[in-house]
Amino acid sequence: MSTPGKRSYSSQSRTQSAEETRTRILDAALALFGESGVDKVTIAQIGERAQVAASTVYAVFKSKAGILRALMERALFGDRFRSAQAILAGVTDPVALIGLTAEVACAIYESEDQDLGLLRNISGFSPLLRDIEQEFEGLRYQMQEQRVRALFATGKARPGLSLDEARRILWMYTSRDTYRMLVLDGGWPVERYRNWLSQTLVEALVAR
Repeated sequence: MSTPGKRSYSSQSRTQSAEETRTRILDAALALFGESGVDKVTIAQIGERAQVAASTVYAVFKSKAGILRALMERALFGDRFRSAQAILAGVTDPVALIGLTAEVACAIYESEDQDLGLLRNISGFSPLLRDIEQEFEGLRYQMQEQRVRALFATGKARPGLSLDEARRILWMYTSRDTYRMLVLDGGWPVERYRNWLSQTLVEALVAR
């Protein structure tokens, strides 16, 4: 008869093995997407590169969209993002929170550029990639809502702005397109972008 200690160890081993398999599949998919593009790669190819059966890939991620979604989550909401969120967690001033949104944007886009840059270059016109990007844009819009509501609740929002307009402005300035145009295409250092974005957000949204 097995003991509780043995069952716990067995459970931990299975969890670790499942996580290792998941990571191996994601790494294989990222490499293949960077080589051939999202639309040309098959689940079977991903399984072969990851050294697992295609059925295992389906069991873990359900579809290629599920794999791509997991890759986006890993890149956008990894350690840098969590560090930026930790900074915001200790701040109660709504004006400061608006300015610190630049920290979150930098964390997201630096990580994305590092981890998904090649994939984006190869698969920029992929309908599947664009669909997943739209999902994450909606998520980013939702995540910013509380900061804008806090600004309005304390009466510190810029006069003449509605809550919805303020949310749209914050969403627009912190978009990947702005980061791309200024940093990737424009050659701005990330620190310059961060400072500019923080100042611009405060000027656009906060009462003088």
